Amino acid sequence: MPKFGFTQETAEIVRWLKHEGDVVEQGEPIAEVTTDKVNMEVEAPASGILAGVRYREGEVVPVTQVIAYILQPGEVLPEEAVPSAKEVGEGAAPTEEDLLHVTPVAARLAEAEGVDLSQVRGSGPGGRITRKDVEAYLAARQAPPGKVRAVPAARRLARELGVDLGQVAGSGPRGRIQSEDVHRAHAAQVQAAPAVVAPAVEAAMAQPAAVSEVSGVRTPIAQAITLTGMRKVIAQRMQQSAQNAPHIHLEITVDATAAEALRARANQRLKEGQPKVSLTAVIARACAWALTQHPRLNAWLVSTSQGEQLLIPAQVNLGIAVAVDEGLIVPVVRDAARKNLLQLAGEIGDLVERARANRLKPEDVVEGTFTISNLGMFGIERFTAIINPPQVAILAVGSLRQEVVADTEGQIQVRPVFSLTLCADHRVVDGAVAARFLADLREALEQPEVMVV
Repeated sequence: MPKFGFTQETAEIVRWLKHEGDVVEQGEPIAEVTTDKVNMEVEAPASGILAGVRYREGEVVPVTQVIAYILQPGEVLPEEAVPSAKEVGEGAAPTEEDLLHVTPVAARLAEAEGVDLSQVRGSGPGGRITRKDVEAYLAARQAPPGKVRAVPAARRLARELGVDLGQVAGSGPRGRIQSEDVHRAHAAQVQAAPAVVAPAVEAAMAQPAAVSEVSGVRTPIAQAITLTGMRKVIAQRMQQSAQNAPHIHLEITVDATAAEALRARANQRLKEGQPKVSLTAVIARACAWALTQHPRLNAWLVSTSQGEQLLIPAQVNLGIAVAVDEGLIVPVVRDAARKNLLQLAGEIGDLVERARANRLKPEDVVEGTFTISNLGMFGIERFTAIINPPQVAILAVGSLRQEVVADTEGQIQVRPVFSLTLCADHRVVDGAVAARFLADLREALEQPEVMVV
């Protein structure tokens, strides 16, 4: 398990992209893993055959631990990767041939469940027994009388709902019953029950029911998704921000004529291979400049031994919110105020591309001082965002649209405009401070020359 950052201690295996026996090429992604900050892919350090997978999907692995081996044709697993006689099963020590026909994970699983591997049919290369083979055997084998395999949460839920676990088919590893299996069984019971309701109960059901626990839900559950990895971290941080930071929201409309002209001129100067300058890059350039004029919005609010402190960094580290399949991630452009428009466009383009390909490193998503979230590409004209703690402000960018406006002489014109909404932590940012920042930001976008005066 690679160590992707200085402070990283573990990573969770989200899914294996390759399986035991697959031929892999050096640099080819073999697994997707997640830390508490970012999802990443583990690449094959060499070409060969993937073997000896030691951890399953969903397991948390300490960094630097071996998660699998890559063998050359004819090469066997190293001695430390081969399970002992105890791991394979009680009795005579396994022969070399036995060891080569069972993966370490399958051997450990068989030992834990008391499975005689001679009764398991292998589906791996050369008939090798894999974890899935042992799990399939366990699922097919009838559990001992009175013993039901279920996770603790499923047992508690079954007691609350009055579900007989002996009548529930488990969908988890080795046929273990999960909470969602109990929900499905309960839903089936409810649907099969006679539709006869006592008058008092019927009257009570006619009233709106305040359901505070899952056990009170009568609607069948189609899917139960456990929040893990990135989604879990997002949930925790957004809840923390919404509960602890009193948000103040201020909105302005910006005439985009000058910003669009600046973007067009910048794109004309691009060299071959350079990414095009987007409106987000122009806003980022203006925002970085405005933050140098209003440093209290470029800050962190943290708890220390001396109480809460507002820390104002010496540089502007702009976070750019990027939507990915797992949720939202915010890679950071460091020292953005010292970079010109083309540099910002190139760096933002690179970060966005790597974010969507799960190739960000932990250091790419830390120490942001201010965040920009742009939903304009989805046609959203204006919205409010939740501050990304410990930051104290976030800028929400709406879509570029055409509006009828009056110029300084009262003449009616159609101009490109977009809305900006600043969401700030009212504990440390007063309304007047936020308003002055927005005013300077609008001036920088409508009159870009102010940034170089």
